[in-house]
Amino acid sequence: MKSLKYIALASIIILSSCQKTIDLLPESNSNTGDSYNNYDQISVALTGCYNGMQKTLTDEWTLTELRSDNSIMGVPGSTASTNRDLSDLDMFMPSTSHQGNYNYWSTVYANIHNVNLVLNALQVNYSESTGTLTYDNLSIPVTDAQRKSLAAEALFIRAYHYFNLVRLYGGVFLIHEPVTAEDAKAINRSSVADIYKLIEADLKDAVAYGNTTKFASISANLGRANTWCAKALLGKVYLTENKKTEAITQLQDVITNSGYGLQNAYANIFSIANEMNGDILFAIRFKAGGLGLGSPFPNLFAPLSSGSNVVNGDGKGLNYPSTDINNAYAAADTRKAANIGVYGAGTAAKLYPKKHISVVAIANDAENDWVVLRYADVLLMLAEAQGNTPSSLGLINQTRTRNGLTAILATAVTTTAQFEDSLQRERRYEFAFENQRWFDLVRYNTTMTTINAVQVIKDHFAKEYATQYGQYPAPRLSLLDLQNQVTIQKLLLPIPQREIDNNTRITIPQNPGY
Repeated sequence: MKSLKYIALASIIILSSCQKTIDLLPESNSNTGDSYNNYDQISVALTGCYNGMQKTLTDEWTLTELRSDNSIMGVPGSTASTNRDLSDLDMFMPSTSHQGNYNYWSTVYANIHNVNLVLNALQVNYSESTGTLTYDNLSIPVTDAQRKSLAAEALFIRAYHYFNLVRLYGGVFLIHEPVTAEDAKAINRSSVADIYKLIEADLKDAVAYGNTTKFASISANLGRANTWCAKALLGKVYLTENKKTEAITQLQDVITNSGYGLQNAYANIFSIANEMNGDILFAIRFKAGGLGLGSPFPNLFAPLSSGSNVVNGDGKGLNYPSTDINNAYAAADTRKAANIGVYGAGTAAKLYPKKHISVVAIANDAENDWVVLRYADVLLMLAEAQGNTPSSLGLINQTRTRNGLTAILATAVTTTAQFEDSLQRERRYEFAFENQRWFDLVRYNTTMTTINAVQVIKDHFAKEYATQYGQYPAPRLSLLDLQNQVTIQKLLLPIPQREIDNNTRITIPQNPGY
């Protein structure tokens, strides 16, 4: 059992022969995790938290990639409710009762609840007043080393979830310990600063107590969070907060000491025959084979009505690459062939995000992992944190030359605007359809001086209007009216209305603009 995929399978067999996935969310919210009495039980519960990350991905791409300039809703004329929900996100028109938005919110908080049960069993407690974690006395037979190792992984998962939440919604509910449903009604939204305080605290301990084994020596812990992915995520957190000096420290350490590195060929990163390779610091893992652990994305993303020509069981045609990104790659860039597939020819040709597609025996049961953090990401984040320097240009050129492009000469990048444009383009081409582009655009509003997320999306609407957004039967908005949907306020999603309406104890504020 050398990887998390097979550890997860073993855990399922231990728990129940009829369960397809581990669902450790207790039937009663009063459960506080006291039933975890030893290391093995807590370890199985932690595996359940890793599996819980799979569920959040089902809707994450719709809240990120679809709202960026990389993707469009593939069937603009459809009036089906599922497609309308996607169109509403794509066109910056989601209602406060949007089902996909609520689904993502609820699955993320369900897994945070599971993580909090694990941390509670380990007696790892967070103080909101000091922004620090404490490790109180344990009454179960778990050594200090075991406790800190388990806690490091759990803290990484919690930080990952809250980092996504705060970037999508702003200030959210800060739940860092098991609470009953009734007690939860007394907890209002915390400030963005307080959410980041928790994220930083969690990741600092994940760094301190995580596995420090270098990549070449990793064998038994493939797929599990370690010190290096915690440092990379902490670097991204700092960069998002515009704490560039702190980000540089974390990112440089990963580059210098982790043993991870770029794959020689871009396509190899995503091959199911080369999983958890040296370019992947962290991925949410899937396991094919009819176990309930397979990835649904090849079938979700393969072209609609393509039969079994792209993937067995046909595709639903979701996450359709935009015309703009399809045309943006240079002819020599090897990433385009790996990222964008084409089914059919001429005007009937349909695009799809090829990096997520593999051969499947059973529909919605693929082997493809979902990559979250890559070594290339660390390189380009460090370039962003350092700004327009020769060293930063060298970091950008590492990914360019790996992908068949010539290095950018310093003489071609003499201004801040030129540097920022080169960097954002490189990140867009490198991480297309990995749920990175939206978060990048929002971050650029803080970390860059010449890139504006609102304007990027307005320009995207203009480029795609004739062939995409102008084809909607209802509502068919003019280009100007469509562009006016995009405001700085709507860079955040609405808090699900159900959370506001169901709370009879306090008033929960909705995000402005909704």
